[in-house]
Amino acid sequence: MTPENWLRDLFASKAVQEGGVIRRKARDVERFAGLGLFWAEIHRRGYQVAENGGQFVIFCNRAPVRFLTDPPQS
Repeated sequence: MTPENWLRDLFASKAVQEGGVIRRKARDVERFAGLGLFWAEIHRRGYQVAENGGQFVIFCNRAPVRFLTDPPQS
């Protein structure tokens, strides 16, 4: 599968079409599409991405993202 096909399949899901949220392992994104192509597509679509625990959480809309908890205190 080409990187372009992988990205096309990723962004063809029902959750994306409905402006929802999808999650993928960061290493899978890097392995199947490459971070350069992935970030270019994210920026082209105006989406936002959060990373946590090796996972990318992709917000498939242009609405602001806000965290409802404070960051942990060290």
